[in-house]
Amino acid sequence: MDIEQNKALVRRFYDDVLNGRHVEVLDGIAAESYVENDPLPGQGTGLDGLKGRVTMLLDGLDPHFTLEDIIAEGDRVVVRWTNAGTHRNDFLGIPATGRSFAIAGIDIHRIANGRLAEHWHVVDQLAQMQQLGLLPAPGEAPA
Repeated sequence: MDIEQNKALVRRFYDDVLNGRHVEVLDGIAAESYVENDPLPGQGTGLDGLKGRVTMLLDGLDPHFTLEDIIAEGDRVVVRWTNAGTHRNDFLGIPATGRSFAIAGIDIHRIANGRLAEHWHVVDQLAQMQQLGLLPAPGEAPA
């Protein structure tokens, strides 16, 4: 695949899977041997692990991703995104707060044989936890 095809594949992950809530699309765009380098607690491995991760995110946080930048070189696609959502259901054992959040992050995807094969990310989890009321914000007294 060329760089533009790799970028289009990654865009499908955000547009169709995450924002569109079509987890089944992963069967056609991710490798069975998918590697998550930053797994969520309890996340399995491979394609099934990715499906579990996405389902946890969608069910617990009701996210919507906005792609700010997509940069590609070779077999890597880097995405800078913003994510706004609401903590609607349990997420990683944390009961729903009903609070909304808006955070930023960067994902790196490796593409192999036309499929998502590997992933790394950096996410502003501190800001997310503060916005959900799970950690005090600067200047706030702990609960």
